[in-house]
Amino acid sequence: MIDVVLTDDHPVVRAGLRAVIDSEPDMHVVEEFSTAEALLAHVRSGGRADVLLLDLQFGPGRLGGADATRQIVQAGGPPVLILTTYGSDSDILTAVEAGATGYLLKDAPTDELASAIRAAAAGSVTLGPAVQARLVDRMRRPGISLTLRELEILRMVALGRSNDAIARELVISRATVKSHLAHAYDKLGVQSRTEAVALARERGLLPS
Repeated sequence: MIDVVLTDDHPVVRAGLRAVIDSEPDMHVVEEFSTAEALLAHVRSGGRADVLLLDLQFGPGRLGGADATRQIVQAGGPPVLILTTYGSDSDILTAVEAGATGYLLKDAPTDELASAIRAAAAGSVTLGPAVQARLVDRMRRPGISLTLRELEILRMVALGRSNDAIARELVISRATVKSHLAHAYDKLGVQSRTEAVALARERGLLPS
């Protein structure tokens, strides 16, 4: 029996996921949390879990799913399967870079979710068809070669963060932030933060 832990800030979503998972003969939900911080505490205390089903965003001031994934992986925790509504290139690449074992969108069919949980429990990487399509499309698109760090900084710019705030959060210098932004502007062919964010959203690099 696969022990699954759910983490999502919407009670209705958790209830729906629990119903789907508990209906499968070889898996069940053993815990559910509304914040990534609570999930981390569970993992660090040695709580039961074969697979962690985790959303990406939990609201302002809350630990995000990608950062939580990175800490869980560094701590040698169970495999993390991201299940979210966010499917931009930036979101996908950041989560995979953080060490997520799988990435699915919330509109995935229930059998796809169950298969992904089984794969994660077995240590296999699973990307939903929609996610795979986005990554393949990104590889085929000419002229778009932003690095993970450039995407991460652009995502923070889109959230309204200043260069100083970004530097503090990523523990890098302000000059490094400006350098990454300059490279991103050059690759996108833009001159400003507003243009960069707008074009990145238009091309699916950032959530719209």
